[in-house]
Amino acid sequence: MTDYVTNAPADDETVQDTVWTQEVAFIDSVPRWIAMTFVFVVFIGTWQLVTSLGLVSPIILPTPMETLKDMIFVGANLLTGDYMLVSLWITIQEVIIGFALAIAIGFSLGVLVGETAFGEKAVMPYLVAIDTMPKVAFAPLFVAWLGFGIESKVALAAFIATFPIVVGTAAGLHAADENARMLFKTMGASRMQTLIKMKLPTGLPQIFTGLKIGAVGVMAGAITGEFLGGGKGFGELIRVAASQLNTPRVFSLILYLSLVGLALYVIVQWTQRRVVFWQKETVGSYDG
Repeated sequence: MTDYVTNAPADDETVQDTVWTQEVAFIDSVPRWIAMTFVFVVFIGTWQLVTSLGLVSPIILPTPMETLKDMIFVGANLLTGDYMLVSLWITIQEVIIGFALAIAIGFSLGVLVGETAFGEKAVMPYLVAIDTMPKVAFAPLFVAWLGFGIESKVALAAFIATFPIVVGTAAGLHAADENARMLFKTMGASRMQTLIKMKLPTGLPQIFTGLKIGAVGVMAGAITGEFLGGGKGFGELIRVAASQLNTPRVFSLILYLSLVGLALYVIVQWTQRRVVFWQKETVGSYDG
């Protein structure tokens, strides 16, 4: 006689106990645009409250409305092609040229450090030592060497943005899997073939991380150069406005510069999404 065993449906509570589910906190489920709007409203409200109560002198901190009015004035000046547009274009040139120079130098040094023992042992310690030095202290040297023109600002911008690109490139080249290295070696691939066809594609996420950090720092380098070395860019306009205690103008100019820096960062991020299409970025992404 054959016994038939029937599998009775499991109890719902038993299934829930055995299935692992990740609980998502409420704050993590809020859409990005709502979260950013909330933070913005809280920031502006706090700013308005501080200025309304007179906790800070209006000479030091203008009201949000005063800053908005000055931003409209600066925006109108930019749209009409007046002197502020000329100054902004000069600063943009310094940023773009400086960033391009930083990419060329940083990538070359990163390959040297990440691909050769000489670069890792002899070059990298000097790069770290230079990076630990205060960057502002080099501004007078660049002005003395290259003059008061755009060259000194480009040099300082590239100087600040180079080291993150070096580190990102070197880290990316070291990120290749050891099994993949052995496979390429077994197949008789040359060192250059291994670098181009395996190490660089594998290390692209780290390389773009260095590029994004450099994109943030290059703006600071250009503006610092204009502060200390003169010039005709937006940094000079900020310096003049600060000397006249025109804080709304300082705030509005800084905000417009932040838009330029954000645009450069977004361009690098957009390029990363097109090149490193297999990686889903979760940190530093501006998609919704």
